[in-house]
Amino acid sequence: MDIMDTAPRDPGDAGQPAPSTISGAAEGEHPTRPRVGHIQFLNCLPLYWGMAHSGALLDMELTKDTPDHLNDMLVRGDLDIAPISLVEFLRHADDLVVLPDIAVGSDGPVMSVVLVSQVPLDQLDGATVALGSTSRTSVRLARLLLEERDGVHPRYYTCPPDLALMMQEADAGVLIGDAALRASLHDAPRLGLHVHDLGQEWKEWTGLPFVFAVWAARRDFLARHPDRVRDVHRAFLESRDMSMARVDKVAAQAARWEAFDAATLERYFAEALDFSLGERQLAGIAEFARRTAHDTGYPSDVRVSLLDP
Repeated sequence: MDIMDTAPRDPGDAGQPAPSTISGAAEGEHPTRPRVGHIQFLNCLPLYWGMAHSGALLDMELTKDTPDHLNDMLVRGDLDIAPISLVEFLRHADDLVVLPDIAVGSDGPVMSVVLVSQVPLDQLDGATVALGSTSRTSVRLARLLLEERDGVHPRYYTCPPDLALMMQEADAGVLIGDAALRASLHDAPRLGLHVHDLGQEWKEWTGLPFVFAVWAARRDFLARHPDRVRDVHRAFLESRDMSMARVDKVAAQAARWEAFDAATLERYFAEALDFSLGERQLAGIAEFARRTAHDTGYPSDVRVSLLDP
């Protein structure tokens, strides 16, 4: 889940049910709106659509930015609650508490995290791979699959997420988010390129789901405002459930301003993306940590602390 690209601009309708409220301060105190991060990507739309629909976003101080910037803001303390890339969460797990049963991941093909290649993967040893993404998790997953599963060691460099330009300079490239959807559904087939869905590749390799990002609260904010963290958590769960119950409407609205038809977006939201965080997803996180800890900056047995509801 990850870099910001073409952003949905109208996530819900006005005039809907009365907004849920985030718990206020004690009588006589100035209320504190939680500072909440938002990745304005299609893959996060169902997690926010319901809150725009209900008005719950009015009770948050919302910051929209790229995944990397949101990662850094949460770690610095400039945000209280935010999505955070799995790699960055694992690096800072001691300072964060994960909101249970909400994440962005997949249990098979994810459609929007892909490795696009001009040659078969086993021919990429010593080749050039462009990283058209600032997603630390997706990049690390691509490296893990190439190096440990396929036994190849390419040369990597970062660049803007433009598939045509990437393929002028590199033999393969990693794309995520809306740019990956456009590449895999439109551009790669037109250019005759191989598309490798990294969610599917991980599932076939390990048998587990993959979690690209979790939602986490800072421990210090949770200690001061536990009720507000729980209210934000509840608002996210209600938003997701409302969105998935009306996923056809969410997809139809998003299709008005995106380069994808409503049927494709409905399949993406309802079948490709996994917004849950349960035992199997936690097992996937543990397996990724075990395989990558030696060079990525966290212990192989890093502990995931979940918010007690």
